[in-house]
Formats: sequence, C-alpha cells, structure tokens
Amino acid sequence: MKQANQKYTAVKQALEAAADSARAVPMAAYMRNQFAFYGIPAAVRRQAYKDDIKAFKRAPAIDYDFLNLCFGDSHREMQYFVVDALAGVQRRLTPDDVRYIEPYLRHKQWWDTIDGLDKIVGRIGLNDPAYRPAIEKTMRQWAQDGNFWMRRAAIDHQRGMKDKTNPELLAELIEMNLGSKEFFINKAIGWSLREYSKTDAKWVAHFLDTHRAEMAHLSVSEASKYL
Repeated sequence: MKQANQKYTAVKQALEAAADSARAVPMAAYMRNQFAFYGIPAAVRRQAYKDDIKAFKRAPAIDYDFLNLCFGDSHREMQYFVVDALAGVQRRLTPDDVRYIEPYLRHKQWWDTIDGLDKIVGRIGLNDPAYRPAIEKTMRQWAQDGNFWMRRAAIDHQRGMKDKTNPELLAELIEMNLGSKEFFINKAIGWSLREYSKTDAKWVAHFLDTHRAEMAHLSVSEASKYL
C-alpha cells in the first residue's frame, strides 16, 4: 500500500503543477459542479501524467490499490487518469478485472467516466473469444440494473466495435430499456445505434422500423443521423 500511495502522490503532484484555476471554474460548471477540477485540458492533462501511465503499463500486475486511491480523489482529473490507465492495459484485461472496475462505474457517476469505462469493459470480450460470454452475461445484468448509469454502460459497451459488434446482444440490451423516461438512457440507445449504423445501416434501419413506436424521439433522432 505504501507504493500505491507514492504513485498516487506522484500523479497528484503532476496534475497540481499543471492546474489552471481560471479554467477550473467553467469545467466544474459544465459538469454541474458535481466535481472539483484542476482546470487542465485533456491534452495537457495526458502530457502531465504521461510517465505515470508508462510506468503503469510496464508493471507486471495491475495495481488496483493505486487506482482506487486515484479514483477516490476529489478532483475529476484523477478519475480521468484511472480511465486512461485502464485503457493503456486494455489488452491485458480479463473478465476477472470487471469486479475491480465495476466500482468505478458505480461511484462518482456522470457520463464522462461512464462512457470511458464502458468501452474498456466491453473490449475485454475482444481480447479472447473465451471472454465474450462472461462479458455478455454481465452486460445483460447491468442492462436491468436499478442504477440507470449501469444500464447506460451496458447499452453503449459495444460502441465503436464496428464489425465486431454483436447486433443480437445490442438489440436485446436496448429492448430491455425501451420506454425509459431517462434522458441518458434514451441518448445511449440512439448513440449505440448511430455508431453501429456506420457498419450496418440496413440492420439499424430495420431495428428502427420495428421499434419506432416504443422509442423516444431522442433515440430515433440520434440513431437516424447517418441513415
């Protein structure tokens, strides 16, 4: 744990050195003042902790004690570090890692971290064909979760997978959430369909024709963007 604390302190100091208090105010306001910000643009932030990410990727094992400390920090940029760190070791992740990653999806919830972490979990299923059933089972569970952010994560977990998308699973997860009044769910439905339409527009068009009456206008509008 001492080593985890030292690594956490190093990341925090790197971000503090790049902090911009003038930018911090509007950045916090954009996220409805739910989180404190150092006020660091994404490119500058990633440059600030570039060496920490490199060290994290070189380590023989994923240090979740270190990531837990970072995610528990009050500054949003520290949660972004966790997302970037996990993305850096994406190919090493297995379904066993989901139990460590899931708390990051369930705490300090907002679209920015949810939309980064759901892709990381989703791509675990691409690391090895043997992993896919476990990830798909988890997504079916999340799609029915009482927490709508978890449902959003399930709906969008295949975003950007292109021809590796499982359209039957996509349909199943969306169908579990049709009729929702939640903006972030209806946005996710539309977003997931819009992204898949770049790969299979015919499939998305058919899905819309079949389910249009059950779908929110927002979902249909988002999904139809490239059709």
